[in-house]
Amino acid sequence: MRSLSSIWPVGLAIVMTLIALPGMAQSRQQQPPPPGPKREFRGVWVATVNNLDYPKKPGTWPIAYREEWKNLLAQYKALGINAVIFQIRPAADAFYPSAHAPWSAYLTGKQGLPPEQEYDLLQFLIEETHQNGMEFHAWLNPYRATMNLDTASLSAQHVFNRRRDWVVRYGTRFYLNPGIPQVREHIRDVVAEVVEKYPVDAIHFDDYFYPYPLTNQEFPDSITFQVYRKGEQDINAWRRRNVDELVEMVSLTIRENKPNVHFGISPFGVWRNERDDPAGSATRAGVPSYDAVHADVLNWLRRGWIDYVVPQLYWHIGFEPADHAVLQRWWSQNSFGKQLYIGHAAYKVGNDSQEAWYDPAEMSRQIRLARRNSRISGSAHFRSTNLLSGPLGLKDSLRFYYQTPALLPVREELELGVFNAPALGRVRNKQGDALICWRPAKEDRDKPPHYYVLYRFSGPYPGNIDDPRNIAQVTPFAPNQRKLRFTDTKVEDGKVYTYAVTALNQAHSESRLSIPQTATRDKGRVKKYQAPSAGKKLALLKSRR
Repeated sequence: MRSLSSIWPVGLAIVMTLIALPGMAQSRQQQPPPPGPKREFRGVWVATVNNLDYPKKPGTWPIAYREEWKNLLAQYKALGINAVIFQIRPAADAFYPSAHAPWSAYLTGKQGLPPEQEYDLLQFLIEETHQNGMEFHAWLNPYRATMNLDTASLSAQHVFNRRRDWVVRYGTRFYLNPGIPQVREHIRDVVAEVVEKYPVDAIHFDDYFYPYPLTNQEFPDSITFQVYRKGEQDINAWRRRNVDELVEMVSLTIRENKPNVHFGISPFGVWRNERDDPAGSATRAGVPSYDAVHADVLNWLRRGWIDYVVPQLYWHIGFEPADHAVLQRWWSQNSFGKQLYIGHAAYKVGNDSQEAWYDPAEMSRQIRLARRNSRISGSAHFRSTNLLSGPLGLKDSLRFYYQTPALLPVREELELGVFNAPALGRVRNKQGDALICWRPAKEDRDKPPHYYVLYRFSGPYPGNIDDPRNIAQVTPFAPNQRKLRFTDTKVEDGKVYTYAVTALNQAHSESRLSIPQTATRDKGRVKKYQAPSAGKKLALLKSRR
């Protein structure tokens, strides 16, 4: 992930906020908020490198990690987030016990030093995320070996010390050399270890493949090129082939081990400029991914090696060299039927040299634009700290657009059978609230659904299941749930409510509605609703005249 420092005056940002917000508030009071789509990916990147987002400071005692993560998840949930993209491998290190990498210094303060009691933090992070009804995408940096040149602080288990021949220096960092076949096999093994040991929902790579080029410095792989080029004459084409082979290898490994795990990549927002390739976008980016970091994302999408793509469209709408709107449209035309989410620059809001990032409505416009495009299935925001600090009303904007719950997009490539409709019991009274209980269908009790969605409709009949305003609860992602219950505290005297529940699998495919149950609240007690007979209806009509 890439970020820029701000040179825009803070004072002007405050003035713009004060001018814009009252109008926004008045507009929202006059118009009912539009419901969001029923299905939408709403992700947030959580960076661990340099302790940017988590943990706030390194240490070895697990209690601090756990409480901090619970607090973050509560904040994400309040914003409507339904997926976290968590950096488990910042620089050839790990936030979990690994045979291929030492414990990260960003976790415990010293590389190779484990948490107290050899605590498996990653298992907790995933379980807690699922408990909150969110997906966990494990974000790995494949080639970055260090963040600086301080090799004395590296653990004996670090790849720099174990396989110095795999590592090259470029600028102020060390990198694994992508041209060495054993390096690709090593990264494949790193991914396989995570997929085999942990119930992650996805493996996620960002935009760092070959490092971004430095001025007047050539990446030091000329000797590697001579050894491994296999007749290739163009070193840049050879580099792209190296990255292609890595992506294909990782894709096959995931599918062989756990085909239900997604593989996603978040590339730099410009694949190629139109001036260099007729298939490219109408942009003038200086470091397009195909040319600068040798990442041919379109090839990976075309060949089906990745399941989703999150281009980092970290520019505002109308930015002439790389217009956010132009790039949203271009990626939607070049996603080859794979899931497409838009990467948004939360880190730029109120903190950039471009004036547009001081307009509180910029992020709202980007989200609305994405929702109008049927080929775009959601958004991800870079990154957690910037999102939660809420500059220029950013959190208010997200709460506004994400106020209705959203199920994750269906993963149609997974051929998982749809569950049967669950068995919903009679709605009961619980101190004036409505208690709803259900079980998986009899046919599914040996292998229960991944999670459930409970719907509540106003009136004596089921309403529109596609309207997210009718979703009362999305249960935790926790298979083996045998008996579930929910207490509806929002029932009112004299009102009639209809409840129904569906079962979902890991591909987020939804069953039919259960047999609905209808209830009403009368004099502070919830009871089964009895529809009036024809005679009673007629008498009621006459009394109203």
